[in-house]
Amino acid sequence: MNIAHSCAVYKKCGGCQLTNLSYQEQLSYKMSRVISLLGRFCRVDEIIGMDDPSHYRNKLSAAFAADKRGRVVSGVWQSSENRVVRTDSCVIEDEVSCWIVRAARGMLSEYGISVYNPRSGRGALRHIMVRRGTVTREIMVVLVTADVRLERGREFAESLVQRFPHIRTVVQCVNDTDIPLWMGEKQTVLYGEGYIEDVLCGCFFRISPRSFYQINHSQTEILYNKALDFARLRPDMLVLDAYCGIGTLGIIAAAEAGHVIGVETNGEAVRNAIENCRLNHTKNYRIYNTDAGKLMTQLARENKRVNVVFADPPRAGCSKEFLASLLRCAPERIVYISCNPETLARDMAFIVRGGYRCEKIQPVDMFPHTKHVETVVMLSHK
Repeated sequence: MNIAHSCAVYKKCGGCQLTNLSYQEQLSYKMSRVISLLGRFCRVDEIIGMDDPSHYRNKLSAAFAADKRGRVVSGVWQSSENRVVRTDSCVIEDEVSCWIVRAARGMLSEYGISVYNPRSGRGALRHIMVRRGTVTREIMVVLVTADVRLERGREFAESLVQRFPHIRTVVQCVNDTDIPLWMGEKQTVLYGEGYIEDVLCGCFFRISPRSFYQINHSQTEILYNKALDFARLRPDMLVLDAYCGIGTLGIIAAAEAGHVIGVETNGEAVRNAIENCRLNHTKNYRIYNTDAGKLMTQLARENKRVNVVFADPPRAGCSKEFLASLLRCAPERIVYISCNPETLARDMAFIVRGGYRCEKIQPVDMFPHTKHVETVVMLSHK
């Protein structure tokens, strides 16, 4: 599949960087990139691609603006040109989510909802985020506005639910800053309970507007199962799930481990993780709302014997404090999941110098048609 042949705006959008390549060529490109950065540590296993690399994204963010004629448009925000590229459909976004955005766009005038103008600072709606549970089919719609006031917002939400009954909740978030596509801190539930639920690797997970949840469900299950294989968990093990988000990997791992400690800085994600433990009847998982590096430092100071560490940091990679504390704790195995092979290579070099050897490297194509590649590696203490 060559996405350039099926997308009308691929040259303007910029969301998919590998549009000039067939899917097999994309996988070869990503494989070569991982080998060039990580091949010095050990052999790189063949990248795991998708059977159908289309409409895989379960999260859509559509910016809203008015064009020169005053018509409302929605689509991809281009920060370089400070404009919105109109997209009515997308070959990588969930199709139902695209339908919801188009329907919402057509309803705005009926309910007197204006779109935000960053130059004048006037207007209400900045962007809409839609999440869809792949297994449950539950849908969350988030209206991000420039101000708390949203007259007839509840009527708008209820009308949207009537059109799309799978919508479980509609939430308004307020972004009163100059940062495009930011969710903001204030939120109001306009319909439903403010969250949706989904099933991943047989476990239930509650997802709120600002929670991190992997956008490619089928590939995430492959990635997490590979991470669990690498961990070689036992019932007597203490496991640390660093950068744990809503607790997905840690709760899944808790079925095989003795005890799991999760650590996450996002308070909303921590609340979701606690609720997810309840949903899955998980008794051996405890989460801390703090920085992963600080918790590792504390564990090292207390000589706590951590057997396995899962690390799934953001694109910037792990902090120096976290890595130094990780080496002091000296777990049997480190399973590092990364969406950025450059920072992964940097952190692996530090870990290897600290007394570990790399035994497994597995790339997984989580983001077809883009330049991004997910990689999971296993490092064992010498």
